[in-house]
Amino acid sequence: MTQKPFDVREEVPVKQPSVLIASDSFKGSVSSSEVADLIERGVLRVCSDSSVRKFAIADGGEGTVEAVVSALGGTLRGIEVSGPLGDPVRAHYGLVGRDLAVIEVAESSGITLIEQTSGNARNASSLGLGQMILDAIDQGARKIYIGLGGSATSDGGMGMAKALGVRFLDAAGEDVPCGLAGMETLATIDCSLLSERLASVEIVALTDVTNPLTGPTGAVAVYGPQKGIAVEDIETLDGWMRRYAAILEATVGREVASVPGAGAAGGLGAGLVAFCDARIERGIEAVLDIIDLEGAMEGVDLVITGEGRMDEQSAFGKAPVGVARRAKKHGIPVVAVVGGRAEDLGSVYDEGIDLVLSIATGPITLQECMERADVLLPIAGENCVRAFLLGEAAARRSPRSQMS
Repeated sequence: MTQKPFDVREEVPVKQPSVLIASDSFKGSVSSSEVADLIERGVLRVCSDSSVRKFAIADGGEGTVEAVVSALGGTLRGIEVSGPLGDPVRAHYGLVGRDLAVIEVAESSGITLIEQTSGNARNASSLGLGQMILDAIDQGARKIYIGLGGSATSDGGMGMAKALGVRFLDAAGEDVPCGLAGMETLATIDCSLLSERLASVEIVALTDVTNPLTGPTGAVAVYGPQKGIAVEDIETLDGWMRRYAAILEATVGREVASVPGAGAAGGLGAGLVAFCDARIERGIEAVLDIIDLEGAMEGVDLVITGEGRMDEQSAFGKAPVGVARRAKKHGIPVVAVVGGRAEDLGSVYDEGIDLVLSIATGPITLQECMERADVLLPIAGENCVRAFLLGEAAARRSPRSQMS
């Protein structure tokens, strides 16, 4: 008996698939929420009656405030604080309900706010973050999430702590600058005036890195060059950071330099643990828990996630894999839409992603992909749904399916 030719159009399920879209931003191009909107446009071109649920997500860096505020119905608050070099900047953070705040370090101390030079890297301070923390407490926050991505600082949290009442003194009892440069002559840390308001506040630092504070994988060695530190100065400046770490640990009576994530944001991880009794969490896991993405997966047939570029490092704490792991628990297929990809993505597929689709439609560069994202992302959305429908049709035609 001759089997009729395969035609996916005849095999499309009557039920239009329910789709959940939760992609990281395509950095420098489109935000997380914009990615979701553009992919949705393509999904609905193919399945106009599909139910689409969209979530902005982030891993503790750019977009963290947007992800939480948009999912939970919060508001943005803008205040004037000290920028990384002391100039006033307008910074925004999120407030949700009566007692939850979400802050991104990059708003007050971001690398985009100053030029990346050696001098700036040594002097940049996180003072503005401390001011934002105090303002959030004034607004009633009792739990504060702080995203550590995108900082310009390497001050170990000295500036933040200064805003909270801590003094950093040299051997003569004089205040030292609250930047990496101040660590060279630091002798004493005085926490006697540390704000008592912190006692009633829970602070959680969000990051996608596990670097310690010092050493070859520490804040200065790994991230310093991105912020303007000359390679030939790394050994000296890491020595200053080790000096700071020793004084810090002696002052607070606990080990902080080796805590995973202590080196995040130029050592802000360590500063938050030491001065605010904060805990450090994987950014994407915390954000997905806060917005209850897994709960939103009930009844979903297909999950679409993504990021600007996917490579072997994407399996370690990046947003798409965080989404995929949750979908995998419920047996939901996952497609990742990316601007560019590495040739070998085996580790990513092991984590629950079933298919990776690049938005590139020809021999174009990653930069060109990003510039044309408004056109290419809807096409990728179409392809995601067509791939899903093809799989559904093939499953319906399989001998096992027909026997049942």
